[in-house]
Amino acid sequence: MAHRASNLKHRTARFIPIAAALSVLMLATGCSSTKQGAIGTHASATGQAYAAPGSSEARRAVSSWGARYEKNRQDKNAILGYASALRQNEQTPQAMAVLRSGVISHPRDRQIASAYGKILAIGGKFGEALNVLQGAQNPQTPDWKLMSAEAAVYDQMGNHKRAQALYNQALKIEPNEPSILNNLGLSHLLSNQLPEAEYTLRKAASLPGADSRVRQNLVLALGVQGKFAEAEQIARSEMDPRQAEANIAYLRQMMSSTHG
Repeated sequence: MAHRASNLKHRTARFIPIAAALSVLMLATGCSSTKQGAIGTHASATGQAYAAPGSSEARRAVSSWGARYEKNRQDKNAILGYASALRQNEQTPQAMAVLRSGVISHPRDRQIASAYGKILAIGGKFGEALNVLQGAQNPQTPDWKLMSAEAAVYDQMGNHKRAQALYNQALKIEPNEPSILNNLGLSHLLSNQLPEAEYTLRKAASLPGADSRVRQNLVLALGVQGKFAEAEQIARSEMDPRQAEANIAYLRQMMSSTHG
């Protein structure tokens, strides 16, 4: 049973196309309704639409935000926007440098600290990421975004129990927040808690503010349980039909191999 769960977790990672799985599941609260070509995606802190790394859109975003950042490196929005554009284009070291500078110039800003913690986790610097996120937190007035970001780091470290406890604490502060529920659902998915993953992602997808990425993650939760008809129906409404068909075909192959 343990081997099967590990095998499922490994195969599931095929559908989470981010540099470090679950380290930046849903960045802050910004959500935009964009169709994308893969399941398991996340929103950006600045509400930027998804752009494939290396694409002309991704390069333009880096150039545009970079110009704004150079005009004023103290501008919080420019710091976050430029770092997000760099991250989307898989320029992680540069994004990390921009946010490191941002933390120095805005030492009490939780949003910048949250973004910096997440980019540290993408780079595999889990201890540093936790130090930054926990250091920016105020126990008297906890910030749910920092809490959710910390949980995502624990998820990447494989400590799903701790991650889920933090997500549930964050939900007490911000009930029915789609980004937290999305992350919690994916955490359940990675820990092979499939019914819980489906339930949580269904709830997230039903809420105002949930975008295409949440529904794509629901497709994944349905697919790994063999609920292909519903998964395909949702997938076709959320992405290019050919990509949807390819994803469902892979899910069928994955499940067939897992059960084999």
